[in-house]
Amino acid sequence: MSPFLLTRTLPVDATDAALRADVLHGLTRQPKTLPPKWFYDAHGSELFEEITRLPEYYPTRAEREILIDRAGEIAAASGARTLIELGSGSSEKTRHLLDALPALHSYVPVDVSESALRGAADALLAQRPALCVHALIADFTGGLALPGTPGPRLVAFLGGTIGNLLPDERSGFLKSVRSLLSPGDALLLGTDLVKDEEVLVAAYDDAAGVTAEFNKNVLRVVDRELGADFDPADFDHVALWDPEREWIEMRLRARAALTVKIRDLDLVVAFEAGEELRTEVSAKFREEGVRAELNAAGLRMDRRWTDSGDRFALSLATAI
Repeated sequence: MSPFLLTRTLPVDATDAALRADVLHGLTRQPKTLPPKWFYDAHGSELFEEITRLPEYYPTRAEREILIDRAGEIAAASGARTLIELGSGSSEKTRHLLDALPALHSYVPVDVSESALRGAADALLAQRPALCVHALIADFTGGLALPGTPGPRLVAFLGGTIGNLLPDERSGFLKSVRSLLSPGDALLLGTDLVKDEEVLVAAYDDAAGVTAEFNKNVLRVVDRELGADFDPADFDHVALWDPEREWIEMRLRARAALTVKIRDLDLVVAFEAGEELRTEVSAKFREEGVRAELNAAGLRMDRRWTDSGDRFALSLATAI
């Protein structure tokens, strides 16, 4: 069996330090915010997997349709011998690309979760014993140093996760990806597309209430990790479409005036009745906007594929 390599580029205490910084900054500003990455402890990840199976939540199905139908075209256009996946998680969707890349030598999954990386690698190597897997425990938004692997390389950023970044953050991220690319390398970028408000809001406010529980899970994470006394029952889940910015916002709205103590930060946070805590932005895109953002980062969109309902897109971009 090909060896599995794991490289940690984050300090062991990096997650705890980042959570402390995000909570202190986000809950002492107006309006209050918390980054969506803190949804994803083990329970949050299970809830998100459940969300992807809900009838209202189309992005996962739409992207999977493209990968199943177009993986061969993507593979032929990239000619990749190394696949690098940012925010790889379980690497489930990526298997369609792996199957379509006969000359693939190396797979480099990048994630902050060591357990997710090891679990995904075990499953992949059981099926593909000749594949070299070099996993990176890293935060891809904070700069990234890649291992030496054969080119051409394909950097995949799937799931529409780029929509969770604000415009300035997206610009910085795309420029950082551009800096990783050598001649012949490419970026495969997943973007959710602008569509009817009713469809978008339903995807983030499902009838079964699973997304509401997922949203409130960020409070449980802060309670457990920082000794806070949030009660999720004190907040209502809110999902709104911002037509000017063309993004969905998820928020938690305080049902009544309350205070929250965060023991490990020696912090007391007051909420007024009806005050909202923003927990996620999920931008939706148009083709011309994606093309412009890629160009601004020194990348050129060479190919683009959508699902049969034009709900989601995968764009293949190379360095200008």
